Amino acid sequence: MLQMARTFLADAQLKGPSLNGRFLAVYSASHAAALAALRWHGYRSEHRFTVFQCLAHTVEWEAARWRALDLAHQKRNLAEYEGSLEVEESTVAELIALAKELIADVAKLTQPGKK
Repeated sequence: MLQMARTFLADAQLKGPSLNGRFLAVYSASHAAALAALRWHGYRSEHRFTVFQCLAHTVEWEAARWRALDLAHQKRNLAEYEGSLEVEESTVAELIALAKELIADVAKLTQPGKK
């Protein structure tokens, strides 16, 4: 999952794809990393949004950080189910920064000797 997150993050940082495509890639990177943290702790989720809400417990993120990813989830749902996606470059940049931090935090979590 963590390698998948890194791949999606790399895609999000490319300048060729559309802004919407980059948004969906960074959302996917964040989701994969958050899911990796949840699974590392021995849990699974049947609902996509809970992996972000659990970041307070899985990697000890404060609410402001995981809520930004939760908002991205809501935007993603609008795109997926309503066909409406309006994002700005600044939003994608913020999410890229958060995804990098999350991937790093999950990578630290999964280092040998951690639990």
